Amino acid sequence: MSSFVGVIVSDPWLQSQFTQVELRGLKTKFVSVRDKSGKVALGDLPAVMVKLKAVSDLLTQDEVKDILSESFSDFDQEIDFESFLRAYLNLQARATAKMGDSKTSSSFLKATTTTLRHTISEPEKSSYVSHINSFLGEDSFLKKYLPLDPATNVLFDLAKDGVLLCKLINVAVPGTIDERAINTKQVLNPWERNENHTLCLNSAKAIGCTVVNIGTQDLVEARPHLVLGLISQIIKIQLLADLNLKKTPQLVELVEDSKEVEELMSLAPEKVLLKWMNFHLKKAGYKKQVTNFSSDLKDGKAYAHLLNALAPEQCTTTTLDAKDPTERANLILEQAEKLNCRRYVTSKDIVEGSPNLNLAFVAQIFQHRNGLSVDKSKLSFSEMMTDDAQTSREERCFRLWINSLGIDTYVNNVFEDVRTGWILLEVLDKMSPGSVNWKHATKPPIKMPFRKVENCNQVISIGKELNFSLVNVAGNDIVQGNKKLILAFLWQLMRFTMLQLLKNLRSHSQGKEITDGDILNWANDKVIKSGRTSVMESFKDKNLSTGVFFLQLLSAVEPRVVNWSLVTKGETDEDKKLNATYIISVARKLGCSIFLLPEDIMEVNQKMILILTASIMYWSLQRNDAESDSTPTEEAESGDIFNLPIDDSAASPTV
Repeated sequence: MSSFVGVIVSDPWLQSQFTQVELRGLKTKFVSVRDKSGKVALGDLPAVMVKLKAVSDLLTQDEVKDILSESFSDFDQEIDFESFLRAYLNLQARATAKMGDSKTSSSFLKATTTTLRHTISEPEKSSYVSHINSFLGEDSFLKKYLPLDPATNVLFDLAKDGVLLCKLINVAVPGTIDERAINTKQVLNPWERNENHTLCLNSAKAIGCTVVNIGTQDLVEARPHLVLGLISQIIKIQLLADLNLKKTPQLVELVEDSKEVEELMSLAPEKVLLKWMNFHLKKAGYKKQVTNFSSDLKDGKAYAHLLNALAPEQCTTTTLDAKDPTERANLILEQAEKLNCRRYVTSKDIVEGSPNLNLAFVAQIFQHRNGLSVDKSKLSFSEMMTDDAQTSREERCFRLWINSLGIDTYVNNVFEDVRTGWILLEVLDKMSPGSVNWKHATKPPIKMPFRKVENCNQVISIGKELNFSLVNVAGNDIVQGNKKLILAFLWQLMRFTMLQLLKNLRSHSQGKEITDGDILNWANDKVIKSGRTSVMESFKDKNLSTGVFFLQLLSAVEPRVVNWSLVTKGETDEDKKLNATYIISVARKLGCSIFLLPEDIMEVNQKMILILTASIMYWSLQRNDAESDSTPTEEAESGDIFNLPIDDSAASPTV
């Protein structure tokens, strides 16, 4: 396996302002404007800077030039890469100041790590360390290192080998990672450490984390704000896991009719949590509406009413009678302690309005006592919304894939969220840059129904230009939420993305179109040349359910990655599942960004089998390209089949 060397900057402070992914993307942009003698002039920068993500929508080229002129007088002078980085940071700060708070996101999962936030919150670190000590204290590998001391930085030292983060993902969503694939030796070499972090990042995406701006090198270095940001997302996914109708059908008590159930399904988990909290506060006679987990909770009155409503046996007026917010917060925590619900906050966190820790606290209260009854007349609403297993799995796959792309909008429910057409336009523009006419698109919230139809009509029109099969399909079918057609469109979009990436690999296709047959033949040839005898007849070959073929394929592209002592013959359902789980983790460990589940392999889901095979093919061929270059590219490190841009003009998806 090829080793990876990051972009090194001589100034440690400047290096700390960027992730490795960002540095490589910026380096690519910088190198792209070199003249024949290899030099970059200051006058070349405005045209480059205005195309960068943090600047593009906020500053014009003339504004960029004016800002640069404040620091530089001669636009003909040569500029080095570090000066380029400093200029970029200055422009980024000016663009952010101009933006103000207009683009703050409502979803914690959309709050990706940025170069502007490189400090850490000590209260959050302390809270997350407590969570780790509690949930991983008995882990067979980690227990010799736990409990961690929140007053030190030992958390970041322990995170450097990737084991802790992988284990934490499995706590949040059990079974995500086959722990047999984690490298857990006492001392790991650089390859093994990199594999753990690659497995971690690809698995984090597979449970819904946004990790667009984080690379494996950042985790190897254990950069505190990046590690803590990732841990925060993983823990929140765990805490909010039950805030949906599938896990907690009693949530229908929050709505009145089936239309409101649909709206409930489209809400982000933290919005559902707020809705639940306000439901109980209203019944308790609390007059205010809680709209956030920060300022609205600082005085503690909402908490006092909520706990009195949920635990009437412990009801007390003392908390509400307290005049001092800190005193009231202490009484709230005493009451919460009786429900075993005070792990995440201190009285200071409440009074200061820490949004992340307050959200965690409310989520913990929900987990321990949601106070919802089983209203059978309303439960029928949620039953109407239940999809069959395969539809649910495909919705999950496409939702996670879209969220991994780094588009501006976060998807909570594919079937509901794509009905305005806007998200599909964002994905199309990401996958086929320039294909969307944004002047003819309307951004949500959209009050006029015909605007949604216009958006979706453009989606269908672009799909036809890309040769998607869309016979008798109209934009209104998407607006109406036709699940079958939505899944069919997204599948074609995912497949298009995959084939385009393979097409652009110079070592394989030289620009020729890639077909499903090419992928099938490549996989079979690879296995046969490795000395194995397994053959995949098609992507729906029932023999694939054992998982043996894919383990042989993975071993063929990287011989040391499969531990054959762990592989079964796949003769029983239990053995098939063991193999399938291992396949997914090994593929992610190599660098494949995939979103299928073990059931997709066991049941030989033709679409997901194709994606899995193509992901392995892409990783293998891309590595060949990287090894033929003197400098590894950003893509060569990540091996991410779905997060890479299709054209060279968009060299970095994070910049």
